[in-house]
Amino acid sequence: MEPELSEEEQRKAEVEEIVNSLTLDEKVAQLFIVTPEELTEVGVVIAAGETTQNAISQYPVGGFIYMSQNLENPEQVREMVKNVQEYSYQRIGLPLFISVDEEGGTVSRFSNNPNFNLEKIDSMSVIGATGDPQNAYNVGAKIGSFLYDLGFNMDNAPDADVLTNPSNTVIGSRSFGTDCNLVSEMMLAEMKGLQDQNIIPVIKHYPGHGATEADTHAGYAYTNKTLNEMMANELVPFINGINAGVKVIMVAHISCPNIVGDNTPSSLSGVMINDILRGQLGYQGVVTTDALNMGAIAEEYSSGQAAVQALQAGVDILLMPENFQEAYQGVLSAVGDGRLTEERINESVRRIVNLKLDIGQK
Repeated sequence: MEPELSEEEQRKAEVEEIVNSLTLDEKVAQLFIVTPEELTEVGVVIAAGETTQNAISQYPVGGFIYMSQNLENPEQVREMVKNVQEYSYQRIGLPLFISVDEEGGTVSRFSNNPNFNLEKIDSMSVIGATGDPQNAYNVGAKIGSFLYDLGFNMDNAPDADVLTNPSNTVIGSRSFGTDCNLVSEMMLAEMKGLQDQNIIPVIKHYPGHGATEADTHAGYAYTNKTLNEMMANELVPFINGINAGVKVIMVAHISCPNIVGDNTPSSLSGVMINDILRGQLGYQGVVTTDALNMGAIAEEYSSGQAAVQALQAGVDILLMPENFQEAYQGVLSAVGDGRLTEERINESVRRIVNLKLDIGQK
């Protein structure tokens, strides 16, 4: 008689069965979270019908990220999300990651829209200044219940950046503060608030965007910190997040020349992801890039180059490439000529499928 499999072994077997059932094209599509416009090639998407269904049928992507322009009112959003999820299940038997940037404060897709009943949430700097993690938990729970009601399952928050550079322009009030232990406590509390509402939190921006001056949306940004310096400060919230079981970490496009030895952005750096995040810090979960259409990447790399290099570095999810078609074909070509192996693709797809099975059980 066969010994009964443990829950972990059953899950592993289920993941393996799903991964083995997918073609290479389908597996590569699962690595992408894109805007609906990038997939459908429609100007502004506010509904999901035949065009979306055909696009998902051809490219069963891993998920969609929605921007303010896609979000008109609660009924419209629920209907759009319900439809895309149905198309994904029909096509590939897996849900989509339905994600959004809803941090509160200055980065909000909903609270600035009077059609949505999400009261304005203070900036995280204000929440952090209270020194009470319960306030951060409440932010996560409030945002989480609001998003879950609309059909979302992922939020690109909380912000784990420690504001160590007072001249920082990109993070500023988005950070809980200047003390890595306070940031860590607050971030963990908000993360728990989101999780308790069945929303997958994405902690960001590894290895810490709070030490930079420039903004990666516009172009090159760097920190001169050494690894030892970052381990004692900027990386503390990420280390604590990993210990608390965070499922997704977003990697910034910031360069760390004193760690890597050159100006490669962290999101494309094997040293920062494979060696440090996965190797030294022991992180086994899903790694996503920050948006690949940001200046720090798009000005220096083609969409295909960036996608391939990110996967070589250890990334699982390619977020918002500037040109989805070029990035998708670039990855397939790289498998074809040996720059990437299918086993490398499978590694990422296993992590993605494992996380999606959690969504399916809620």
